[in-house]
Amino acid sequence: MAPIVIKSILISESVDPCCKKVLEENGIQVTEKLNLTKEDLISEIKNYDGLVVRSSTKVTADIINAASNLKIIGRAGTGVDNVDVDAATKHGVIVMNTPSGNTISAAELTCILITSLSRHVPQAAMSMKAGKWDRKKFMGAELFGKTLGIVGLGRIGKEVASRMQSFGMKTIGYDPITPREVTAGWGVEQMTLEELWPQCDFITVHTPLMPSTTGLLNDASFAKCKKGVRVVNCARGGIIDEDSLLRALESGQCAGAGLDVFVEEPPKNRALVDHPNVISCPHLGASTSEAQARCGQDIALQIVDMVKGKGLVGAVNAQVLASTFCQESQQWITLGEAMGAVLQSCASSKPCSQVHITTQGQQPLCGKFTVRKGSCHGVCEVEIQAGGASLKARGSVLGGVPVLLELGGSVFRQPVALAGHLLFLLVSPGPQVLPSLAGRRPSDCVSVSLSVSVCLSVSLPPSIRLSVSIFLSVCLSPSFCRSVSIFLSVLIFLSSLSVCLHLSVCLSLYFFPSLYFFPSPSFCLSVSIFLSVCVCLSSSFYL
Repeated sequence: MAPIVIKSILISESVDPCCKKVLEENGIQVTEKLNLTKEDLISEIKNYDGLVVRSSTKVTADIINAASNLKIIGRAGTGVDNVDVDAATKHGVIVMNTPSGNTISAAELTCILITSLSRHVPQAAMSMKAGKWDRKKFMGAELFGKTLGIVGLGRIGKEVASRMQSFGMKTIGYDPITPREVTAGWGVEQMTLEELWPQCDFITVHTPLMPSTTGLLNDASFAKCKKGVRVVNCARGGIIDEDSLLRALESGQCAGAGLDVFVEEPPKNRALVDHPNVISCPHLGASTSEAQARCGQDIALQIVDMVKGKGLVGAVNAQVLASTFCQESQQWITLGEAMGAVLQSCASSKPCSQVHITTQGQQPLCGKFTVRKGSCHGVCEVEIQAGGASLKARGSVLGGVPVLLELGGSVFRQPVALAGHLLFLLVSPGPQVLPSLAGRRPSDCVSVSLSVSVCLSVSLPPSIRLSVSIFLSVCLSPSFCRSVSIFLSVLIFLSSLSVCLHLSVCLSLYFFPSLYFFPSPSFCLSVSIFLSVCVCLSSSFYL
C-alpha cells in the first residue's frame, strides 16, 4: 500500500504513555487533551491528521465533518461503536481498533463474573463487611457439568471457552461468521440461537453492538431459556435488553446477571445495579495495566505501519478503503480526479446534475452518482449531465500515467497525458482549421507545404536544387510564399516533371489540411535551412 502522511495526532482520552512515545519516536507530533466536550473536539479536530480515543469519546458525524485533515481514527481497544464508521468511510477516514489488545483481560473478567454468579461471591463479601454471617443465604452451585452458551465466537469468546472448559463446563455457541469446523477445534459446538437458548445454564455475549445484535437477549429470548439461567455481558451495553433483563430477574426466569457494560454509562437508571442478584462493574473489561499498555502500543504501531506503507492492520472499514491505498489504485484515483477536472472545465458554469461511471466493479457511490459495471478492461468512462447536455470522457492508465483516450465523442489518435496544463479546442474539421490557429492565410499554407514537398520529392539537377534551397532559406515568409510557389512550379516544368504530378501535389495539399507541415514562419525557416544543408551535403555540384 502507498504511505499515508500523518503529521499530527490528538489523543482525547487517557491512553498508556507508550502510545505517545511510539508515535513521537516515528516523527509524529502528539497532543493530549483529555475530557474534551463535543464542541471543544469539533473546534480542535481540524488541526490534526489523526485522532486516538478509547470508549468514552463519541466520534460523531458532526466531529468527522469538521475534521478537514483527518485521515485516521484509532480506537485503543476492541469495538468501534463510539465511532460513526459510515460517516468516516464517506470522508475517506480509516477507522482502526486493536482487536487483540484487551482480549485476555476481557475474557478473564467474563470468567470471574461467571464464577462469582455461581457462588454469590460479591454479595457474600458485602454481607461480611456489614457484620453478618449468612452461610445459608449464599448457597451456590458448581460449574462442573453445566452448559455455557457463548454468543459470539471471536477472540474473546474463544478464550472464555478455553478457560471455562477447565472447570468442566460444556461449551456451546453461536457465530454467523466463524465456521463450525473451526469452533469445533476449540471444543465449542455451534448451533442456532433457537437451539442454544433452552440448553444453557449460563449465557455470555461477545458480539459487537449493531442493529442485528441490539436486544439480542429480550423477553422472547428469556422465555425460551431454562428457568434460573444466568447471563453475563462484558461486551457492549444494549446487547442484552435492560428492561427485559430486569423483568426476567424479578420473575425468577433469570437467576442472576453479571454486567460490566450498560446502555448509558454511567447508568442513571439504577434498577439493575441495585438488584440483589446483579453483579455490576464500571466497564472494567480492559482496565488492566497489561491491556492498556498492549492497546496503546498496538494502536501506535498500527498507525506507524500505515504511515510507512507496511500494512493496514485493524482497519474496520478496510473492505471499503484498504484497496485505495495501493499504488495501482492511487493511479486510478489520480485518473478520476483529472477526468473530473476536464469534464468540469468543459461543462463551464453549467451545474452538473448526474454522473455515470462505467468501469470494472460495482461499488455504490453516494448522492446522484451511479456506477455501472461495464465490459471495458482497464478503461474508465465518465459521463456527466450538465445543462441538459451530455458530455463523455474515456481514460486509462498507461505506464503508470493517467491518459485521456476520448473526449466529447472525439477519439485521440495518441492518448493525451493528463498532466500539467492542457488546452482542448472543439472545432469542425476543414481546410480552415490550421490556418486559423496559426494566424496565416490558406494560400500561404498551401504554398509553403507545396514548396517543402517539392524539396523533398522532386528530383532536380543539383544546381537548381541548391538554388531553390537557398531561395527558401532566405525568402521563406508569409509575404513571399505565393511567389516561392510560382517559382518552384516553373522549376518543376523545367526539370521535366509531369503536370499531373504537379496538380496532384497541389490538390492533395489543398484538400487535406492535415498535411500542412508548418504552423509558423519561424518553423518554416528552420526547416528550409535544414534542407539547404542537406542539399549541400548530398549534391555533387557546387556553384
